Amino acid sequence: MKLLPTLLALALTASLSLAAQPNIIFIMADDLGYTDTGTFGSTYYETPNIDKLATQGLKLTSHHHAQNCQPTRAALMSGQYGPRTGIYTVGGIDRFDWQTRPLRPADNVTSLPLNITILPQPLKAAGYATAMFGKWHLGESGGHHPGDRGFDEALVSDGKHIHFQTNPKTDIPKDAYLADFLTDKAVDFIQRRKDTPFFLYLPHFGVHSPYQAKKELIEKFKAKPGVGGHNDPVYAAMIASVDESVGRIMAKLDELQLSQNTVLIFTSDNGGVGGYEREGLMKKGGDVTDNTPLRSGKGSLYEGGTRVPFIVRWPGITQPATTCNIPTIHVDLYPTLVEIAAAQPPPGQPQDGESLVPLFKNPATTLKRDAIFQNFPGYLGAGANTWRTTPVATVISGDWKLMEFMEDKHLELYNLKDDIGETTNLATAQSEKAQALLTKLHTWQTEIKAPMPTPNTPKTSPAKGKEKGKNKGKKKAASE
Repeated sequence: MKLLPTLLALALTASLSLAAQPNIIFIMADDLGYTDTGTFGSTYYETPNIDKLATQGLKLTSHHHAQNCQPTRAALMSGQYGPRTGIYTVGGIDRFDWQTRPLRPADNVTSLPLNITILPQPLKAAGYATAMFGKWHLGESGGHHPGDRGFDEALVSDGKHIHFQTNPKTDIPKDAYLADFLTDKAVDFIQRRKDTPFFLYLPHFGVHSPYQAKKELIEKFKAKPGVGGHNDPVYAAMIASVDESVGRIMAKLDELQLSQNTVLIFTSDNGGVGGYEREGLMKKGGDVTDNTPLRSGKGSLYEGGTRVPFIVRWPGITQPATTCNIPTIHVDLYPTLVEIAAAQPPPGQPQDGESLVPLFKNPATTLKRDAIFQNFPGYLGAGANTWRTTPVATVISGDWKLMEFMEDKHLELYNLKDDIGETTNLATAQSEKAQALLTKLHTWQTEIKAPMPTPNTPKTSPAKGKEKGKNKGKKKAASE
């Protein structure tokens, strides 16, 4: 009988711990560029809700994802860099005419391996209700669907913004717009799960091509003068719909009095579809947006392709209207959310990231690690005989970024604090710094067993920038 008080105390402690667990909402736009919101610099696009979120929370100004969407999603769900999951790009290696290049890409995995315990699973084990609505892109058959991998509720949809389909199939209102439809599902989930801790993953398909938006929003932006490379009314209208989604989520949390106990994160999966004209990859009119002051765009491992907007609001932890410029990366989100949820990481599964909770609490602090990495052993085309990237690996340590291009082993070194646009290669002038970072990069590649491209005998004919499936045309060449 002496055990009874002890058991009651344990049960009470567990109950209090569960009650203290904050809800977690992770909203991710698709292809939204670093400067495509007002709070990150645009004066043409209108994002009042995202801007409001930034005034209430913390902005990470040097947060990085992969150069296109599938590897980012794999890293977020696994907490592992691409060399571990095998996912470093989208689709198979034959999407682009690499046969004309000196190297054969490393093969790419297209579905996140089932032996990896993904993010919702430890959160679910910690007592969270879990849901995902939107773009998954990590496999949907043979046990790969998110509904089979730890999400209590999961509805996948991408490819179209109008007349779209879902997996599994569900009733879709006539003339529904995908961003609105996904938000309806998200708001309904919050309403139904308001009394228990929940994890909501809302990966929008907006603002990815095809460029389709609601007519009334298009008309609104047609009447507004463009500013620099931000001037496409359809694209602006798509951004507005994603912003409306963020606003509806925030309003529902306020209505249910959940805002104070909810961690709300907003980001994008990779850089914006722009910057190609400045790189000489497309003719005038080929860009959808512009990532200035960053160099290049989606599909490139310059900052325009990998640096993304990131905002977190965690009342009582993050301070309103603050910023942090410490380099962070996709693999950090898994340990971060596991810590926030008071969950247990999967035993024996490597984790490549570091929890960002210390930065959320104090953006002036430092992390234990001193560098973040990317390894891209393939090619991404941009059109006829042009390339957004050739095989390359990168390391960012403090203010410094080193890129090693694998075809000819040439190095590019940039001081991102002084030269965020990566205009001045300091690899020769700062050779000691370059070599130190190169050693760090090679050590990481060896430790993680990073796959590398292999020698190839190129064709004699020029590259055609061949693409398969949906990625055809000037603007769509950079869609993945």
